[in-house]
Amino acid sequence: MNQHARKGRISHDRWLVSYADFITLLFGFFVVLYAFAKADQKKQVQVSAAIDAAFRSLGFFPATARHPSQGAAGGAEPAAMPMNIVMGEDLLAPAQVKNDLERIRGEMTQTLSNQVASHTVSIQMGRGGLVISLREAGFFDSGSATPKPEALPTLRRIAAVLGRTAYDVRIEGHTDNLPIHTSQFDSNWELSTARATHIARLFLDLNAIPPQHLSAAGYAEFHPVASNDTPEGRAENRRVDLVIVPRTQIDFAAPGSPPSTNAWRKITDE
Repeated sequence: MNQHARKGRISHDRWLVSYADFITLLFGFFVVLYAFAKADQKKQVQVSAAIDAAFRSLGFFPATARHPSQGAAGGAEPAAMPMNIVMGEDLLAPAQVKNDLERIRGEMTQTLSNQVASHTVSIQMGRGGLVISLREAGFFDSGSATPKPEALPTLRRIAAVLGRTAYDVRIEGHTDNLPIHTSQFDSNWELSTARATHIARLFLDLNAIPPQHLSAAGYAEFHPVASNDTPEGRAENRRVDLVIVPRTQIDFAAPGSPPSTNAWRKITDE
């Protein structure tokens, strides 16, 4: 009798098993959706960082990080990776670097006030950093790569100011577009490079700037600052530029760094 009663009893809680299975499947479904959403967001961050870094390297965007609140129509936008500046072992913010360069500009303008007034030296902030332009008329004889003896005190004062900074100094030689062919120089390439190298050697001999912070390059007539159609324009183009520029460093192995070229192709292909 008791055995028959147990067989005839109906459990009213069996629906819980089916309900639990349904909830488990639903949970798994939403986990998969969430995973897809996070993957898409990661790709968006990588693409945004790559585009932003590319345009900032071309000078179209300022080298400052954008915040999510600056997105279009008030929407959230992935923050771009800031361009860090390396000085020695310390990472400096772009604003601090700009303040440092402005300070150096003021000190250099005061030190070279006579040369600035006579238009043999010009000092301005350029695209790559602080640019100190040494005009040929004040520092070199025509067709010569050796600085004039009377220009050496000015170069020593420049070296003394630059020696108190930890920034890199890139020395760039420039000429006008009139061809040169002498026993010493076959073209404007050799002349511009020799002028830059001579000044770099002078700075090294003065022990003013560490060699690892110094570089020299010649650009011949291909980076003019004025028209070569007039004598005045050609005189401005015959110059040696001292560019005080911070070293930039991007750790491509760090999370959030702009992807490499291969990674960029992979992102766009997907």
